[in-house]
Amino acid sequence: MTDILIVDDERDIRELISDILEDEGFTTRLAGNSDDCVAALTEATPSLMILDIWLKDSDMDGIDILTKVKRETPQVPVVIISGHGNIEIAVAAIKQGAYDFIEKPFNIDQLLVVIRRAMETSRLRRENTELRRGETTVTELIGSSQPFRLFKSQLDKVTKSNGRVMLSGAPGSGKETAARYLHGQSHRAAAAFVTMNCASIDADHMEKLLFGAEVQGQPVQPGLLEQADAGTLYLDEVADMPLDTQAKILRVLVDQQFQRVGGTSRVSVDVRIVSSTARDLETEIAAGRFREELYHRLNVVPITVPGLEERRADIPALADAFIERFNEADGLPRRTLSEEAAALLQTMQWPGNARQLRNVIERVLILGPDSGEIAASELPGNRPEEAGENRVVLAGTITQMPLREAREMFEREYLLTQINRFGGNISRTANFVGMERSALHRKLKSLSVVTATKAGARIATVETPTEP
Repeated sequence: MTDILIVDDERDIRELISDILEDEGFTTRLAGNSDDCVAALTEATPSLMILDIWLKDSDMDGIDILTKVKRETPQVPVVIISGHGNIEIAVAAIKQGAYDFIEKPFNIDQLLVVIRRAMETSRLRRENTELRRGETTVTELIGSSQPFRLFKSQLDKVTKSNGRVMLSGAPGSGKETAARYLHGQSHRAAAAFVTMNCASIDADHMEKLLFGAEVQGQPVQPGLLEQADAGTLYLDEVADMPLDTQAKILRVLVDQQFQRVGGTSRVSVDVRIVSSTARDLETEIAAGRFREELYHRLNVVPITVPGLEERRADIPALADAFIERFNEADGLPRRTLSEEAAALLQTMQWPGNARQLRNVIERVLILGPDSGEIAASELPGNRPEEAGENRVVLAGTITQMPLREAREMFEREYLLTQINRFGGNISRTANFVGMERSALHRKLKSLSVVTATKAGARIATVETPTEP
């Protein structure tokens, strides 16, 4: 139900309005003076206010209360009523952000029309805000590889705290997904998750977007910090934030207070900051492009988001999840990956990481048939040429080698690919390639292939000969 707060010093008037509105299906609360009004606002934010200009025996009049409401909860529409109405009062109320002005004695039908219009405007504003915030549902993280489990365990350790988290990782690796997971698993999950992409916003517009604005004669424009109050603000690609804005956001982190652009009063918020970057911020600091103090404030809990190269074993599960999402959201076919296609996806290079994989799956679903398994030949870069599906096209370098060296190069690259595909798991690799584990170890040694731990995963590389 819709909660409407009615503030009028005349008991008969406020009870009459309440009876009318409750007959229309609204719920109401009543206040006869400014103290009761402030107490009601503190108890719960209403969906709409009906506010009398003149309040006898009160410390604040209607304009004072309107100013307070528009400063602290600008999303609440306020309808002003007064028995002493004149054009000057109406103009003053509208300039302070009132939705409309109605003069006593009012027409009931006119009052209901204004209230319904105000409620609809408020609803549309909320929906627009929710769209800008993005989804706030709990985000699912998909994977079972060793580096993924290590990464998720780090996230789980900080979900219940208010500690600031810095997510680093290559573009497309899923930093925003990780930030949404942090929010969704935290005690702030019921509040807003608000995103600001620092790389896509013009420097001159960033402060107004972040802090909001106050323009004389216009309603207050709340910024992203206010929208994220009690929730999470995600600063995506924070390295692209202008230096001047960095200084101001640093002050917010210290005080949890700020002033809107053009405003004079201070606004208090309770916001958790999660930030991300694909750059080396220490290099940016050395180059004078990022403030060291801000880095230390944001980097309380640093977490690295692994790329697909480090978690190839998760690629089939991620691909299946993308297929499911495209089916639910866009009605694309719910197909399955063939074993050959899954294996090929694990051996491909993914410089764009999960985002690139998602795009590949979408392309295959759009261009491919409506049913059946996804074949390896449907994947980009793996379409059969005129020479036939079973032909292997040799690179120029290998054609210049003797057979023994060429075979050795092929075996090395093939085994490197398979080991990395299975996350460094030698047993699974041996089973797939059809070798005994001991035989595979001997073959790897003869080819100078070694495995090492990187970001919690076993990665195969070619051993570099040392100087004698």
